[in-house]
Amino acid sequence: MAAYADIIIDISAPTLDRSFQYEVPKELQDRAEIGAPVLVPFANAKAPRRGYIVGLSDELKVAPEKLKPIADIPEKDITIEDSMVALAYRIKRRYGGSLYDALRTVIPSRQKIASVPKRKIRRVMTADALTELLTETPRSQTAKARLYSALIETEEIPYELVTGKLKITKAALDRAEEAGILAVIEQDEADNEPGEGLTVTLNDEQVHAADTISAGFGTSGVYVLHGITGSGKTEVYLSVIEKTLATGKQVIVLIPEIALTYQTVLRFYRCFGDRVAFVHSKMPAGERYRIRERAKEGKISIMIGPRSALFTPFPNLGMIIVDEEHENSYRSELTPRYHAVDVAVERARMCGATVVLGSATPSLETFYHCEQGDYTLLTLSKRAKDGAMLPRSEIVDLREELKAKNFSVISRRLRTAIEERLEKHEQVMLFLNRRGYAGFVSCRSCGYIAQCPHCDISLTYHNDGTLRCHYCGHKVPYQKKCPECGSQYFLPFGKSGTQKIEELVEKEFPKARVLRMDADTTKAADDYEAILSEFAEGKGDILIGTQMIVKGHDFPNVTLVGALAADLSLGVADYACAERTFDLLAQAAGRAGRDKIPGEVIIQTYRPDHYAITAAAASDYRSFYDTEIRYRRSFGYPPVRHMLTIVGGHRRENTLEKAMDELAVKAREIAEQGGATVIGPATPQLQKKNDMYFRVIYVKCNDIESLIAVKDAAEAWMHAARGGVGLTFDMD
Repeated sequence: MAAYADIIIDISAPTLDRSFQYEVPKELQDRAEIGAPVLVPFANAKAPRRGYIVGLSDELKVAPEKLKPIADIPEKDITIEDSMVALAYRIKRRYGGSLYDALRTVIPSRQKIASVPKRKIRRVMTADALTELLTETPRSQTAKARLYSALIETEEIPYELVTGKLKITKAALDRAEEAGILAVIEQDEADNEPGEGLTVTLNDEQVHAADTISAGFGTSGVYVLHGITGSGKTEVYLSVIEKTLATGKQVIVLIPEIALTYQTVLRFYRCFGDRVAFVHSKMPAGERYRIRERAKEGKISIMIGPRSALFTPFPNLGMIIVDEEHENSYRSELTPRYHAVDVAVERARMCGATVVLGSATPSLETFYHCEQGDYTLLTLSKRAKDGAMLPRSEIVDLREELKAKNFSVISRRLRTAIEERLEKHEQVMLFLNRRGYAGFVSCRSCGYIAQCPHCDISLTYHNDGTLRCHYCGHKVPYQKKCPECGSQYFLPFGKSGTQKIEELVEKEFPKARVLRMDADTTKAADDYEAILSEFAEGKGDILIGTQMIVKGHDFPNVTLVGALAADLSLGVADYACAERTFDLLAQAAGRAGRDKIPGEVIIQTYRPDHYAITAAAASDYRSFYDTEIRYRRSFGYPPVRHMLTIVGGHRRENTLEKAMDELAVKAREIAEQGGATVIGPATPQLQKKNDMYFRVIYVKCNDIESLIAVKDAAEAWMHAARGGVGLTFDMD
């Protein structure tokens, strides 16, 4: 039994931003566990103060004369709030920021919520009659078309799914009900219809994966489901969820926001009925809080959503599934800058739950854990649908296109392939990881480049006649004369963006119906679903887009995927740029040939021999991993070594430089004690954003505790009046 406990006091006081060590009396040691609420003497308070145990040890960390005993540990089960407080403390300790920030992340503030009945949408009109209505619906009425299509496919749909993911307004539902198309049915809150359960037969690989995961229930094991695109990872998820629910436990399913589509959520509803709930970033805070309360009361059993769903207060959590675990969206951009995968593993360990991490392209960190024996690797090597095979891939060297006098961004080979698909009435996806019309606008006379006045980046030209900053949103009209020298040769220049690709494709393939999906065409709440639905329904022949079009979508009629400039992301000043390039290309390739019609992928690049590109073309994750991990090992980058990134920001460049130099000296003093290496201060790729200047310090070490010590020292330095310099921390 541990003799000492680390305790945080009064969670409502953000100023108490650390733990305090107390002695655990022998008579209380049986009840002392992480997350347990305690009563302790604190400061000069006459009555004991409430606190929470966040750590236990046999090592005395304070002077003996300052040590006080715990007054009491109430004899009751630890509540879900208690365990979430302990989780918040662990997040704060690893990722920095205040305990208040961590608690606000894990336990959102109480919201006033109106009493909302539990409802369903039920189809009244027959599917055939609705199909006829759908054909008569004007193309401009996209919301109505989405509603009709959904009801044709499914007779009953939860009300919150129709209004939340399909973005159908109450007024539209009222009109449809008056027209006899549907009925809104109110349900009793306790009436949970079970759903159909898993209705597909798993293949041998899927059965082995599901059985292996199920055998590890209750062991806090982490299983990595490495399945090629289209291999049926979702079917494995559904199988193990079914088995988890049978044990009386609950499940959290994390899905990247961009892949949290109506079809994805509906599939879970069909299997598990009213036991399913979902959250997303656009959902009102009150609605999210209401769903959270239902989860705490045991009225739902499965929560689906982006990383914030990880903090669902299930009282008996049995499994956490993280789909597409390699996605960068699982890392928070706000303090504390936690990574949902790491926190999922920590939360599961605290409550004895199982973790499943799924991806066709696992992150290097995750696969490294498999290699080290920390996680269990399960592989799905074939596509789940009968007759479906991986697409055939071809790499086109754009240097040869230039030699052949082809100056178009579409190679001769890709143009031919597009023509063939259009003749067969098959669909095409063209992927470019860049939006906008042209890279920048420059003067050919004096060399002036239009820059954002608030950020250290050039403005991007858009074909609506504006120049825009993609960081802060600054926008100005495009002027045909150079503001510096007055020359008329002030012209758009640089690599093509999605807008220019759209214009080019429409010109070269005038009969094709072209859709574009990027951040500029998906500004409204329902734009994303609308474009996907239109393409899925065959109302578009060619879909052009940025990385959002390659995120887990399943379009059976897509037989050709073209990656227009595969090496764009290789030029980013980031040690993980090769990994991101491989991920994007492999995921893009996975959209082709997902049904019985064979698929093809054409990858255009100026670097045809780069290992990230050749491995993605061959769908060879192992080859990529082996090469990349050698580079990471040589240069001491994660996951081989841990790395702490400290970013300092200030509106005055001189103040920032002086402060960061001082911090680097302090960091080196601490780092030397733990065998860590300090690099910097250095200038980051983006030196200025929103009128703020930035500098960065990197600290590398094999021992993460040494990095936490440096982080703690940096935070203490920041709080000691250093001219208002703000610090943010990234771990690994």
